[in-house]
Amino acid sequence: MYQFQGDSRFALTQLSRALLAIGLLSSSAVMAETVTDEVMVVTASQTKHPELTAPASVSYITGEELDKLVVSDVAEAVRKLPGININPGTTYGRNEIKIRGLDSDYTLLLINGRRINSRDALTSAYGNDFDLSSIPMSAVERIEVIRGPMSSLYGADALGGVVNVILRQPSEETQGSVGYQYDGPTEGSGGDTHKFNVYASGSLIPETLLGNIIIEQSQRDAWRTDKSINRDTDALEERDELNIFSTLKWLINDEQDVDLELLYSQDDRDADWNNYGRAVTNVQKLDRINAAVIHNGYWSNFDSRLRYSYENSDLEDDSELNGKVGDITQTNHIIDGQLSGYVGSHLLTGGAEYSMTELENNLTLENGPVDYNRSALYIQDEFDIGDVAITLGGRYDDHEVYGGEFSPRAYAVYSLTENWVVKGGVGKAFKAPGLYQYSKDYALLSCRGMCKTVGNPDLKAETAISYELATSYQTESWGSSLTLFNNDIEDMIQTETWDRVATELSYFNVAEAKVSGAEVEAWLDVTDTISLSGNYMFTDAKDETTDKDLTLTPTHTANIQLDWQAMDDLSTYVSYQYTGTQYVRDNEKSAAYGTVDLGARYEAIKNLNLKLGVTNLTDEERDDVATSYDYILKSRSVYAGVSYDF
Repeated sequence: MYQFQGDSRFALTQLSRALLAIGLLSSSAVMAETVTDEVMVVTASQTKHPELTAPASVSYITGEELDKLVVSDVAEAVRKLPGININPGTTYGRNEIKIRGLDSDYTLLLINGRRINSRDALTSAYGNDFDLSSIPMSAVERIEVIRGPMSSLYGADALGGVVNVILRQPSEETQGSVGYQYDGPTEGSGGDTHKFNVYASGSLIPETLLGNIIIEQSQRDAWRTDKSINRDTDALEERDELNIFSTLKWLINDEQDVDLELLYSQDDRDADWNNYGRAVTNVQKLDRINAAVIHNGYWSNFDSRLRYSYENSDLEDDSELNGKVGDITQTNHIIDGQLSGYVGSHLLTGGAEYSMTELENNLTLENGPVDYNRSALYIQDEFDIGDVAITLGGRYDDHEVYGGEFSPRAYAVYSLTENWVVKGGVGKAFKAPGLYQYSKDYALLSCRGMCKTVGNPDLKAETAISYELATSYQTESWGSSLTLFNNDIEDMIQTETWDRVATELSYFNVAEAKVSGAEVEAWLDVTDTISLSGNYMFTDAKDETTDKDLTLTPTHTANIQLDWQAMDDLSTYVSYQYTGTQYVRDNEKSAAYGTVDLGARYEAIKNLNLKLGVTNLTDEERDDVATSYDYILKSRSVYAGVSYDF
């Protein structure tokens, strides 16, 4: 096996020895079984691989699976996947995706492989929930999640992992659907959500021009509950959303096509927030346009892609704490190109990227707009040595402020049988500070209006060495996997803690942090109609300089779900999600909690589908430590939906 030397050396623990022993002892027993329905994923290498042999830890959820659930955004869609923890980035219903214990700042969000990012405008204080909510869930074909760093392909924002939302593509035949969904809590006042969606797809010019459009509108009333420490404030904010996604595909010939993608989102929020016992009104309205033009080539010896992406986020931030109405605009331009093809037995993928970001913010940028640019080159080589598939890659990023950084990665997949693999790798990743973190001109209102958090121009970029060792086994009727991971992070960026006296805070680097753990996943078709699936993650996340646990990172998380296809036209499920103890502040630990959901989907007549269910069936509550910081768990809620396909 590989031994990686240096300060971040991955020790061969008793658990990893057991992992390899299980694999060697089991090989003779699994030779006879084969996998027939392989799922192809693309995010791990930007080339197609079966999920089992992809050169990374990959999980996914399909649009059909999402259609059975109550899902309002990407965070809710992936919350039951292995290695994922959804903790409130802020209160009032704003969530963030954490992968393997790392904050959402380390998770790269993609739409059809294109990054979507308004963090400089919204900052992490807003939970970046606006990014997650801008994607219409009725447009989702599949969501792929890469657990572990992917800076060698995707750059600085992918230190923790990647979430790639793959949307429905235009079809040659005419298709369409309409749908409605209701969700409402059974405790407190308000909180009812109404969601409508319309979908249409087909050919505008047969075999030449295809198009689709998805329109999704959602309205939620603010929710108040006696669980809040201030009952005159909202536990969930009022939200009115409109998301529109459309694609035009021009089929030039068998070798070329051009896609024009347009995503428009309007997201208005209104809430009374708790500010040390006083209710303050907070109104935010975001308009976002995300557009791209993509040329794809399918040539005899290679494939090519040339793409231009444009994103404009315009935020009106009207809070009583601001003193004036914020007018915030972030504009991103990205040009990238990629080539992929075989040279002998080597599959080579390489590309270049250039991006420009401009930010205007009358609340925080006292000296006017700021801008910066980044450029990158990357290359990847995939080849086999016997039964071992090797992936080597590296990316060089040049940041206008932080200079150049090279992120290499090596990964190996050893196929013991057609069903069973042992795989693992090592990679280096980096993350440059956000503009709001390093710019001395950026002053963010904090401490509930009692102080400002100012950028620190002396911040260092974060770097990490990450290791992974895993084994996975799949057949038609069952599958399982076990993964060990370790991330050694240098110069992790943290925010100073308010002492209730200081009027100005800033950011600082933690010399070293470590996030390590294990993931277990398994699924089983008990009968032709009953299936059982589950996953568990253990996470040990510490600031190595102080030996303190990182906040909002549960040590244990687990999910289990039982699916029953009761009849050909009736499917049901019951699931349980467990979140272990975690620190919500440096010395304040919140107790574990678990929730139970159940639901059913029924095809009443051909193409007419109904669904019913309950979330948080037992009406679980967070403890006093969590609720003292306004982290309120949504009460038992009922939902119902109807959709018709034509």
